[in-house]
Amino acid sequence: MPEGHSVHRIARQFARNFVGRQVAASSPQGRFAEGAAVLDGRTIERAQAVGKQMFLEAEGDLWLRVHLGLYGAWDFAGEILVDPTIAAANGRMGQTNQRGTTLDDAVLDSAGENSLSSIGAPRKTRVHVRMSEQTTGLAEDDAWPPPVVGQVRLRLLTDSTCADLRGPTACALQTPDEMLATIARLGPDPLVGDPEEGEERFVQAVRRKGTPIALLLMDQAVVSGIGNVYRAEMLFRARLNPHTPGRDVPEEIVRELWRDWVRLLAVGVETGQMMTMDDLSPEGYRAAMAHRDDRHWVYHRAGLPCRVCGTEIALEEIGARKLYWCPSCQA
Repeated sequence: MPEGHSVHRIARQFARNFVGRQVAASSPQGRFAEGAAVLDGRTIERAQAVGKQMFLEAEGDLWLRVHLGLYGAWDFAGEILVDPTIAAANGRMGQTNQRGTTLDDAVLDSAGENSLSSIGAPRKTRVHVRMSEQTTGLAEDDAWPPPVVGQVRLRLLTDSTCADLRGPTACALQTPDEMLATIARLGPDPLVGDPEEGEERFVQAVRRKGTPIALLLMDQAVVSGIGNVYRAEMLFRARLNPHTPGRDVPEEIVRELWRDWVRLLAVGVETGQMMTMDDLSPEGYRAAMAHRDDRHWVYHRAGLPCRVCGTEIALEEIGARKLYWCPSCQA
């Protein structure tokens, strides 16, 4: 399932290519035909991500809510204003990791984000890119408008850019009040609102519950955007036993979990990868950006030795999801 960084990146791509433009909306699959008919011909006014949910505001006090879920993805095609840190699978070798090791000079685009090249700004190019948890990268695609391939729930089309939505868990139109009610049910997101207020909400939610911290981190009503990968990595980074009840986790550790999420989410949005390891050499960082197996402390490493103590990484199921952790470091 796409975690918070992916959804923020998708929202930024919509902001570059659709906000301020009129869209033709259709549902080639037919399952969102009525909603597409309502959207058709309206101008997109805003794109916003909160946790794992994205909201597009259209003129006339109308919001489109999309939750990609396990299988959803957006395909973009056409004359795309590319923010290459969003569009590329591996990001740019030249980011800054969580502990401040600068590998190369970052090149900022006009939106203040790192770019894949030294041009310093988004560029128009005819491309095709899939945006889901695993972005597949750019490819030339001259057909316009692109042919509909597979089960497309919703197609949004401007005069030069196309976005196809496939396989979402949720795709619905909402009034402003319904959109606000949806957001109100979500936990804090470090990139939405005041991070310090978000920290207080997170601390209060965790400290009053007897639920294991491993489940609380995945509860979108407690904190927005954390999925299976970030959950395992954050618990290891905090050296925290995943079965510890939330109310038994010391307040300072709860606060550090939030602050770590602030850092990791920023890195994920910047690079497009769930980079959770620190203090890597330039060579190690490049390897980690290219290969997931070199990017994480414990996730997807069941049966392998812990990178810190050598203990075999454990795998169990909790809340119907896989949990990876080190029984020694996180005792």
